[in-house]
Amino acid sequence: MAAPRSSSRGGAKPTKVPQVSWRDPRPAPVVLVSGPEEVCAERAIAGVRDYLRAEDPALEVHDVRADDYAPGTLLSLTSPSLFGEPRLVRVSGVEKCSDAFLQEAVSYLAQTQDGATVVLRHTGATVRGKKLLDALRAGEGDGIEIACPAIKRDGDRVDFAAGEFKAAKKRIAPAAMRALVSAFADDLTELAAACQQLIGDVEGDVTEDVVTKYYGGRVEVSAFVVADTAIAGRYGEALIALRHALASGADPVPMVAAFAMKLRTMARVAGNREPSRQLAQRLGMKDWQVDRARRDLAGWNERSLGMAIQATARADAEVKGAARDPIFALERMVTVIATRQPFGE
Repeated sequence: MAAPRSSSRGGAKPTKVPQVSWRDPRPAPVVLVSGPEEVCAERAIAGVRDYLRAEDPALEVHDVRADDYAPGTLLSLTSPSLFGEPRLVRVSGVEKCSDAFLQEAVSYLAQTQDGATVVLRHTGATVRGKKLLDALRAGEGDGIEIACPAIKRDGDRVDFAAGEFKAAKKRIAPAAMRALVSAFADDLTELAAACQQLIGDVEGDVTEDVVTKYYGGRVEVSAFVVADTAIAGRYGEALIALRHALASGADPVPMVAAFAMKLRTMARVAGNREPSRQLAQRLGMKDWQVDRARRDLAGWNERSLGMAIQATARADAEVKGAARDPIFALERMVTVIATRQPFGE
């Protein structure tokens, strides 16, 4: 039986819909899966299905498109069947729903069906369906919300990957985590798949050597190896690493981006004596990122760091079309950073 709904009559304040983590989803008469991160949304929706199916293997599952909706479908699919099997109705595209769906879904909140779970997927790409979302979030429909916000920042990707290993009770070394996240900096779906592969394949702890063995060919890993070597001042090794990366098919654009990201982090940390944890919280970073930046800053000063940032900005423009020879642009950038001197001196 559904839990009693709160009422807004008589001046009572509506109950705010409970927020549930996508990592620990559970069913409710109505489940709103909101936000643009599809990996998390897919996990949440699959988790709701698995939860219900574990309770009753006879679960009926139906998929409905809110933008191509036949009137009466929602009520038809949620109504009890002859044998009373539980029903799961997964509704996609609520952010582009038809008027017919919007009207029926809002009405459904006032009279949800026993034994039925309706999952509403809204990416947030538009404000379409706002009336439905507002009603659900105000406490109508005995619902819950599973938020799936975009994962864009490095720290957010680290949190995501760490959560994958924590959920599997698998340990991964901090350096291995950094290498893994760097390897899949632009694709959360691939990062999730890589985490699951390491969790399934590797016995014992996941080390940096293991990540390099599996994903050392990724452009982003090669880029960070080159950047780490150059920033450490090992000029000859940096040039060799650069040529090896390019011979392996590395793209100059993400190569420069790797340098820019590291130098930007160094600049934010430089000269600050706050404890790592406090500084990381203030800058929206992780403790290990602050500690790594401080190690990278050994031997650098304000002049050399500024010169390196300028060289990287110039290389960024050149590899994106401002110069005819992107390879020379990369070599000049690496030379300036590794020697900490103007090019040609």
